[in-house]
Amino acid sequence: MRLRMELFVDDLEASVAFYVQALGFVVERRSPGYVSVRRGDVVLGLGPVSGLPELGDGPGFSQERLAGRVRGLGVEIVFEARDRAELRLLYEHCTNAQVVVEELRERPWGLADFRVGDPDGYYIRITHT
Repeated sequence: MRLRMELFVDDLEASVAFYVQALGFVVERRSPGYVSVRRGDVVLGLGPVSGLPELGDGPGFSQERLAGRVRGLGVEIVFEARDRAELRLLYEHCTNAQVVVEELRERPWGLADFRVGDPDGYYIRITHT
């Protein structure tokens, strides 16, 4: 099993630029209104909120449901670098890109991590294995 996470975003091109430039993803597939980016085994689908139905009664997302909401509320997206060396390089790159919201530090559970926020406010923790 693998994981593909889909994120609904306000500005598709700004989100693509963030994941490519700040986090080193590559565009895997692009179609009107949807971009798939990949880094290793991590795949993210990015789609604009404006492409969702305006209203919706079912369990899925709609523009109305996401209006004025904090994106990713209750979810922490965690990316794992292969080791501490790769984590340090990612941290330096993200620091230069000015996207770090919590500095790199050792955690009580024995791992180091840092946190970034994407253009839509999705909260991302980057750690190592």
